[in-house]
Amino acid sequence: MKEFELIEYYFRNKGQKRRDVELSIGDDCALVCPADNKSIAISCDTLVENVHFLADIPAHALGYKSLAVNLSDLAAMGAEPAWFTLALTLPSVDEPWLASFSEGLFEIAEYYAIALIGGDTTRGPRSISITINGQVIKGTALTRAGAKNGDWIYVTGTLGDSALGLDILRGAKTVKTEDKEFLINRHYYPTPRVLAGQALRSLATSAIDLSDGLMSDIRHVLKASKVGAIIDVNQIPLSASLKANLSREDALSYALTGGEDYELLFTVPESQRGAIDTALIHAGVKFVKIGQICAGDKLKLIDDGKPFVPVSRSFEHF
Repeated sequence: MKEFELIEYYFRNKGQKRRDVELSIGDDCALVCPADNKSIAISCDTLVENVHFLADIPAHALGYKSLAVNLSDLAAMGAEPAWFTLALTLPSVDEPWLASFSEGLFEIAEYYAIALIGGDTTRGPRSISITINGQVIKGTALTRAGAKNGDWIYVTGTLGDSALGLDILRGAKTVKTEDKEFLINRHYYPTPRVLAGQALRSLATSAIDLSDGLMSDIRHVLKASKVGAIIDVNQIPLSASLKANLSREDALSYALTGGEDYELLFTVPESQRGAIDTALIHAGVKFVKIGQICAGDKLKLIDDGKPFVPVSRSFEHF
């Protein structure tokens, strides 16, 4: 199968159709029509085999996750997904693999009403590059800057599951049979918090998606906002599966440093705490307060009021 046949069969005229797309796959450029009162949010991620994903990841999961991690970036800005492009590099044409990959890709694309409008295919080591575009009403986008002294710090979902799922796949950890599928799927199929991000636009002072781990990502907020933070590790949300298979210290280590949770961390002033409850209930996502922004520029972890030092472990983004 040649390049243009591959595009035609697996990607052209697939997935979501949008009225704001004038011209899609099949020309030198795509043409889109953004709304007059909206800014365009743009993000790009490249995933490379044996660097960002295991070589034996199911193709369906890779298609899904490739777009999910980009959607998570839009969620952190409070943006509405609109269009994306795909650059796909493959060592050879494997039609069953392509069929499963495109199925996973368009499954999540259709759920979030985002349209594939172009891209490229080429031969080489397997990698996926996606550039994603969203729209947000001008002046309302969430950013990493804006957190203020006294703001409360929240996270959605539970943390650490994806990193443990990856260690299971790598053979570095074993878990109870009843928890294995849940943890692996948390790694393969993250849930971008798109609706939650949109609900937070008029309420949160800052936001970021948790891709590199809680401790690493919150430091980006602190640096951009020129503030410090205190995190109570007792409040960090942990899944039942994580707690059932790890000591408390190890579970907290995964939650603090594991990465690839793709949950949202956001800050909220005291005046908006009540509104957050209503907004995120309608978004269908659980969330919990884990700390508070403070003066200075340091991140402090406490456990029952005492300083907390995470257990060092060998997990790294491979």
